[in-house]
Amino acid sequence: MLCGGLGAAQPATADTQRIAEEVKSQVEEKEGKNFDVFAAVEFKTQVVAGMNYFIKVHVGNDEFLHLRVFRNLPHESVPLSLSSYQKSKTKHDELTYF
Repeated sequence: MLCGGLGAAQPATADTQRIAEEVKSQVEEKEGKNFDVFAAVEFKTQVVAGMNYFIKVHVGNDEFLHLRVFRNLPHESVPLSLSSYQKSKTKHDELTYF
């Protein structure tokens, strides 16, 4: 993977789900609602001064969100942060940079 380039889509892992769950409350606050379902489906990564995770999350019915989550460099000891998200996505929408 090139520094700054977006990696290939991969199936979600336990770590991806943990990352999604860690920012779930931030998404719920922005959306003004709680999600009963919040399941990571797939993800892409981007190496920056830390790591961006682009995660497709199933939130129930046929609804999906795309999250961009930033993880600082390990020595900085900063919590994960929700950089941005997109709503009204479908299962087949490709994860792209946003």
